[in-house]
Amino acid sequence: MPSPFVEILAALAQTFEEAGLRWYLFGAQAAILYGAARLTADVDVTVQLGDRSVNALVDALGRHGFLLRVDDPDFIAQTRVLPVAHSPSGIPADIVLAGPGMEEVFLARAKVFEMDGVAVPVACAEDIVVMKLLSGRPKDLDDVVAILAANPGDLDRALIRSTTEMLEEALGQSDLTPMLESALARVRHPGEGSAAPPSRNAPSKPKRKRTR
Repeated sequence: MPSPFVEILAALAQTFEEAGLRWYLFGAQAAILYGAARLTADVDVTVQLGDRSVNALVDALGRHGFLLRVDDPDFIAQTRVLPVAHSPSGIPADIVLAGPGMEEVFLARAKVFEMDGVAVPVACAEDIVVMKLLSGRPKDLDDVVAILAANPGDLDRALIRSTTEMLEEALGQSDLTPMLESALARVRHPGEGSAAPPSRNAPSKPKRKRTR
Protein backbone atom coordinates (compact mmCIF):
# COMPACT_ATOMS: atom_id res chain seq x y z
CA MET A 1 0.00 0.00 0.00
CA PRO A 2 1.51 3.37 -0.96
CA SER A 3 2.37 5.92 1.70
CA PRO A 4 0.08 8.94 2.13
CA PHE A 5 2.69 11.13 0.45
CA VAL A 6 2.87 8.86 -2.60
CA GLU A 7 -0.94 8.85 -2.63
CA ILE A 8 -1.19 12.64 -2.79
CA LEU A 9 1.62 12.90 -5.35
CA ALA A 10 -0.17 10.33 -7.53
CA ALA A 11 -3.37 12.36 -7.30
CA LEU A 12 -1.51 15.56 -8.22
CA ALA A 13 0.22 13.81 -11.13
CA GLN A 14 -3.10 12.51 -12.45
CA THR A 15 -4.72 15.93 -12.13
CA PHE A 16 -1.95 17.78 -13.93
CA GLU A 17 -1.50 15.10 -16.60
CA GLU A 18 -5.20 15.12 -17.46
CA ALA A 19 -5.14 18.92 -17.65
CA GLY A 20 -1.95 18.95 -19.72
CA LEU A 21 -0.05 21.04 -17.16
CA ARG A 22 3.68 21.06 -16.40
CA TRP A 23 4.65 20.95 -12.73
CA TYR A 24 7.36 20.07 -10.23
CA LEU A 25 7.77 19.15 -6.59
CA PHE A 26 9.86 21.43 -4.38
CA GLY A 27 10.09 22.25 -0.67
CA ALA A 28 10.81 19.81 2.14
CA GLN A 29 9.68 16.71 0.25
CA ALA A 30 12.11 17.49 -2.55
CA ALA A 31 14.90 18.25 -0.07
CA ILE A 32 14.40 14.81 1.49
CA LEU A 33 14.91 13.18 -1.92
CA TYR A 34 18.28 14.91 -2.18
CA GLY A 35 19.53 13.95 1.27
CA ALA A 36 18.00 16.30 3.84
CA ALA A 37 16.72 14.70 7.04
CA ARG A 38 13.35 16.38 7.52
CA LEU A 39 9.98 15.87 9.11
CA THR A 40 7.22 17.46 7.09
CA ALA A 41 3.46 17.19 6.99
CA ASP A 42 2.71 18.84 3.66
CA VAL A 43 3.61 18.99 -0.01
CA ASP A 44 4.72 21.96 -2.12
CA VAL A 45 4.40 21.96 -5.90
CA THR A 46 4.57 24.53 -8.66
CA VAL A 47 2.33 24.27 -11.73
CA GLN A 48 2.32 26.24 -14.97
CA LEU A 49 -1.27 27.15 -15.90
CA GLY A 50 -0.60 28.51 -19.36
CA ASP A 51 -3.92 29.66 -20.82
CA ARG A 52 -6.02 27.68 -18.35
CA SER A 53 -7.97 29.40 -15.60
CA VAL A 54 -7.58 28.96 -11.87
CA ASN A 55 -11.21 27.84 -11.68
CA ALA A 56 -10.56 25.09 -14.22
CA LEU A 57 -7.61 23.90 -12.11
CA VAL A 58 -9.73 23.96 -8.95
CA ASP A 59 -12.40 21.88 -10.69
CA ALA A 60 -9.80 19.36 -11.90
CA LEU A 61 -8.31 19.11 -8.41
CA GLY A 62 -11.77 18.56 -6.95
CA ARG A 63 -12.27 15.53 -9.19
CA HIS A 64 -9.20 13.96 -7.59
CA GLY A 65 -10.12 14.56 -3.97
CA PHE A 66 -8.65 18.00 -3.33
CA LEU A 67 -10.50 20.71 -1.41
CA LEU A 68 -9.51 24.37 -1.13
CA ARG A 69 -8.35 25.43 2.32
CA VAL A 70 -9.27 29.09 1.76
CA ASP A 71 -12.52 30.72 0.67
CA ASP A 72 -11.06 34.09 -0.32
CA PRO A 73 -10.33 34.37 -4.07
CA ASP A 74 -8.29 37.50 -3.37
CA PHE A 75 -5.81 35.40 -1.40
CA ILE A 76 -5.14 33.24 -4.45
CA ALA A 77 -4.89 36.25 -6.75
CA GLN A 78 -2.47 38.06 -4.44
CA THR A 79 -0.28 35.14 -3.39
CA ARG A 80 -0.56 32.95 -6.51
CA VAL A 81 -0.88 29.99 -4.17
CA LEU A 82 -3.70 27.45 -4.06
CA PRO A 83 -3.80 25.93 -0.56
CA VAL A 84 -5.58 22.59 -0.81
CA ALA A 85 -6.09 19.45 1.25
CA HIS A 86 -6.19 15.96 -0.21
CA SER A 87 -9.15 14.25 1.45
CA PRO A 88 -8.12 10.59 0.91
CA SER A 89 -4.61 11.00 2.38
CA GLY A 90 -5.37 13.87 4.76
CA ILE A 91 -2.26 15.75 3.58
CA PRO A 92 -2.29 19.47 2.78
CA ALA A 93 -0.56 20.90 -0.26
CA ASP A 94 0.37 24.35 -1.45
CA ILE A 95 0.13 24.67 -5.23
CA VAL A 96 2.15 27.63 -6.50
CA LEU A 97 1.04 29.10 -9.81
CA ALA A 98 4.21 29.61 -11.84
CA GLY A 99 4.97 33.01 -13.26
CA PRO A 100 7.44 33.99 -15.99
CA GLY A 101 11.14 33.98 -15.21
CA MET A 102 12.88 31.69 -12.74
CA GLU A 103 9.96 29.32 -12.24
CA GLU A 104 10.07 28.57 -15.96
CA VAL A 105 13.78 27.84 -15.60
CA PHE A 106 13.10 25.54 -12.66
CA LEU A 107 10.44 23.74 -14.70
CA ALA A 108 12.86 23.18 -17.58
CA ARG A 109 15.53 21.76 -15.25
CA ALA A 110 13.22 19.47 -13.24
CA LYS A 111 14.10 15.77 -13.07
CA VAL A 112 11.59 12.95 -12.93
CA PHE A 113 11.74 10.51 -10.01
CA GLU A 114 9.78 7.28 -9.80
CA MET A 115 8.07 6.80 -6.44
CA ASP A 116 6.32 3.46 -6.07
CA GLY A 117 5.41 3.56 -9.76
CA VAL A 118 4.42 7.25 -9.78
CA ALA A 119 6.47 9.55 -12.03
CA VAL A 120 7.04 12.81 -10.16
CA PRO A 121 8.92 15.79 -11.64
CA VAL A 122 11.16 17.28 -8.96
CA ALA A 123 13.12 20.52 -9.10
CA CYS A 124 16.78 19.62 -9.57
CA ALA A 125 19.02 19.56 -6.51
CA GLU A 126 20.82 22.75 -7.53
CA ASP A 127 17.54 24.63 -7.79
CA ILE A 128 16.31 23.25 -4.46
CA VAL A 129 19.47 24.67 -2.89
CA VAL A 130 18.75 28.06 -4.44
CA MET A 131 15.11 28.01 -3.32
CA LYS A 132 16.18 27.14 0.21
CA LEU A 133 18.67 30.02 0.23
CA LEU A 134 15.90 32.32 -0.92
CA SER A 135 13.66 31.17 1.94
CA GLY A 136 16.53 31.79 4.34
CA ARG A 137 15.01 30.22 7.46
CA PRO A 138 17.40 28.28 9.73
CA LYS A 139 15.77 24.96 8.80
CA ASP A 140 16.07 25.80 5.10
CA LEU A 141 19.77 26.60 5.50
CA ASP A 142 20.20 23.29 7.34
CA ASP A 143 18.60 21.63 4.30
CA VAL A 144 21.11 23.40 2.04
CA VAL A 145 24.00 22.04 4.09
CA ALA A 146 22.50 18.53 4.09
CA ILE A 147 21.97 18.53 0.31
CA LEU A 148 25.47 19.84 -0.37
CA ALA A 149 26.99 17.24 1.97
CA ALA A 150 24.92 14.35 0.57
CA ASN A 151 25.83 15.08 -3.07
CA PRO A 152 29.50 16.11 -3.03
CA GLY A 153 30.31 14.98 -6.56
CA ASP A 154 26.95 15.35 -8.21
CA LEU A 155 25.98 18.98 -7.71
CA ASP A 156 26.88 21.65 -10.25
CA ARG A 157 28.11 24.33 -7.86
CA ALA A 158 28.73 26.74 -10.73
CA LEU A 159 25.05 26.47 -11.63
CA ILE A 160 24.07 27.13 -8.02
CA ARG A 161 26.29 30.21 -7.90
CA SER A 162 25.10 31.62 -11.22
CA THR A 163 21.43 31.09 -10.35
CA THR A 164 21.96 32.64 -6.92
CA GLU A 165 23.63 35.68 -8.47
CA MET A 166 20.84 35.96 -11.04
CA LEU A 167 18.25 36.02 -8.27
CA GLU A 168 20.21 38.58 -6.27
CA GLU A 169 20.30 40.88 -9.27
CA ALA A 170 16.61 40.36 -10.04
CA LEU A 171 15.49 40.90 -6.44
CA GLY A 172 17.96 43.61 -5.48
CA GLN A 173 19.42 41.42 -2.72
CA SER A 174 23.01 40.73 -1.76
CA ASP A 175 22.56 38.19 1.03
CA LEU A 176 22.08 34.96 -0.92
CA THR A 177 25.71 34.45 -1.93
CA PRO A 178 26.98 34.96 1.64
CA MET A 179 24.45 32.39 2.85
CA LEU A 180 25.68 29.96 0.20
CA GLU A 181 29.30 30.50 1.25
CA SER A 182 28.33 29.96 4.90
CA ALA A 183 26.62 26.68 3.98
CA LEU A 184 29.66 25.53 1.98
CA ALA A 185 31.89 26.34 4.95
CA ARG A 186 29.66 24.23 7.20
CA VAL A 187 30.05 21.32 4.77
CA ARG A 188 33.84 21.69 4.74
CA HIS A 189 34.06 22.00 8.54
CA PRO A 190 31.10 20.10 9.98
CA GLY A 191 32.59 19.91 13.46
CA GLU A 192 32.52 23.66 13.94
CA GLY A 193 28.72 23.85 14.21
CA SER A 194 26.39 26.12 12.32
CA ALA A 195 27.16 29.78 12.09
CA ALA A 196 24.29 32.23 12.24
CA PRO A 197 23.09 33.10 8.73
CA PRO A 198 23.53 36.66 7.45
CA SER A 199 20.68 38.94 8.40
CA ARG A 200 17.90 39.45 5.89
CA ASN A 201 15.75 42.35 5.12
CA ALA A 202 12.71 41.60 4.47
CA PRO A 203 8.87 6.16 1.42
CA SER A 204 11.77 3.75 0.12
CA LYS A 205 14.30 5.86 -1.58
CA PRO A 206 12.92 6.67 -5.03
CA LYS A 207 15.01 6.37 -8.13
CA ARG A 208 15.52 9.11 -10.66
CA LYS A 209 13.79 8.13 -13.86
CA ARG A 210 14.77 10.69 -16.45
CA THR A 211 15.51 14.35 -17.05
CA ARG A 212 12.82 16.62 -18.36
